[in-house]
Amino acid sequence: MSTSSMPHTQLDERYSDKDAAAVPWPTAVSQLTEAELYWLTTVRPDARPHVTPLIGVWADGALHFCTGPDERKAENLRANPNVVLTTGTNSLHRGLDLVVEGEATRVTDSGRLRTLATAWETKYSAQWHFDVGDGVFVNPEAGEAAVFAVSPRTVFGFGKAPYSQTRWRFA
Repeated sequence: MSTSSMPHTQLDERYSDKDAAAVPWPTAVSQLTEAELYWLTTVRPDARPHVTPLIGVWADGALHFCTGPDERKAENLRANPNVVLTTGTNSLHRGLDLVVEGEATRVTDSGRLRTLATAWETKYSAQWHFDVGDGVFVNPEAGEAAVFAVSPRTVFGFGKAPYSQTRWRFA
């Protein structure tokens, strides 16, 4: 589940200002950790894209999110686990936008789920408290939620001051 080694980092000069440099991976990790909102793109069984905002937690080299078992994204993931997660800013001249490509895999280990539940509550407050059931998060009001981890295959970073495109590839 975790990305144990540093990725290969490459600045794409075609899409970068002449004075731009590749963004260091730790900078991207910091933003992935601190982001409050992510956009998840999945593929419907009929091949149409589905995009939805959600909250998540970066931990152990993977971005984690949860979803109810009957939600559209859960149905899509059962048929095709390939996803894209994005986060960043809506500003044209500042910030760093990130695009994470990978495969969503279920997290069912109770110990790992407890650790993630604590991370969710620490990041988002007690409003996002989850208990751990049999391979799922449980919320007394909302019910069960499957938890997924996305270990990146490729991450793109789009810097805006100066403009740059950095690609991180994982083995």
